[in-house]
Amino acid sequence: MPLDRLPFRGGANFLGLPPEDCTYDDARAVLLPVPYDSTTSYRAGTRDGPAAILAASRNVELFDPEFGCEPLNRGVHTLPELEPDMRGPQATVATVEEAVRTLLHDGKFPFLLGGEHSLTTGPIRALHAIHGDDLCVLQLDAHADLRDSYEHTPFNHASVMRRVIELIGPDRLTQVGIRNISAGEMAFVQKTKHDGIFWAHDLAAGDPAHPWIDRVLERLTKRVYITIDLDAFDPAVMPAVGTPEPGGLHWYPVVQLLRRVVAQREVVGCDVVELCPIPGFIAPDFLAAKLVFKLLAFVFARQGWLPGRRRFIATHPQKERPSTAPQEGRRRAEAATKAEERDKPAAGAGSRARPSGSRSPTSACAARLSSPRSPRRC
Repeated sequence: MPLDRLPFRGGANFLGLPPEDCTYDDARAVLLPVPYDSTTSYRAGTRDGPAAILAASRNVELFDPEFGCEPLNRGVHTLPELEPDMRGPQATVATVEEAVRTLLHDGKFPFLLGGEHSLTTGPIRALHAIHGDDLCVLQLDAHADLRDSYEHTPFNHASVMRRVIELIGPDRLTQVGIRNISAGEMAFVQKTKHDGIFWAHDLAAGDPAHPWIDRVLERLTKRVYITIDLDAFDPAVMPAVGTPEPGGLHWYPVVQLLRRVVAQREVVGCDVVELCPIPGFIAPDFLAAKLVFKLLAFVFARQGWLPGRRRFIATHPQKERPSTAPQEGRRRAEAATKAEERDKPAAGAGSRARPSGSRSPTSACAARLSSPRSPRRC
């Protein structure tokens, strides 16, 4: 379905990018904001989450020292808010699915901004129609969300992963940070032999012999959809959620997990959901915006979309193991000498060779740093 036939309203660009730098036609990734909280069961307000994330993103610095450039100054388009379907949760999920199908048809990387977690079923259905059994789901969450139905609807935010398991099976769902589950959900876990739950208390205890991020990666198939319910974070760093649970995840372990998953798998879509803004308290909104920024930057780097087309393969950025082999040192020295001889001009030549050891001409991105933020492009 063409996007102009879907119920959009308003609009604001992620990171406050000027319109000419984030057109739909030129975009690699497209953000889909959906202000929805119809099935919220405790603190309401997730309908305000997308707008709060976009507003906070205007204050996120475009330059990222991990990449050495402004990774997202071009190529990210933000759609206007997609209006929920007044017929109910199932119809809203179908509308989101249709929108994501259109993005995929147009060759865009879909990134949903919620809104409550029930929306996640839509993009996963759209992606499963393309990737089939190659698709798996990585969920960061405080709650298992495995109820068959809740408050008279199977499309409740507390049932979203039950719908996902029905689609892809329990072996292709990996849940990280879980610390709240009902007796009925636990019975379902045992019945289906679902062993993909990484309990928050186990992550806190740690296992030096088998780090938890390694174990998460072992479960993931080739193509991954990442869904992040912000209550996966500890309330100390993310209190602005509908149902905060103590004992959650913290910023750097989450970023390290995302960095490694994106580097070692093909991430085909993402969402960040369940931000429930607290009036006058901007820190949670900024964390959510920064999380979207980092996750998109990892995807851009992995796909070779960064300025300069550098491909991201490192799992520990800005670390380079020095060589200790004498043979390697001699080879490097010999190569440097040959390069210096090759760069020398012929006798009588009018041009000067670049001095040995000097840096090659700066990339377009590096040149941009000399005049930061105006205009925002590399």
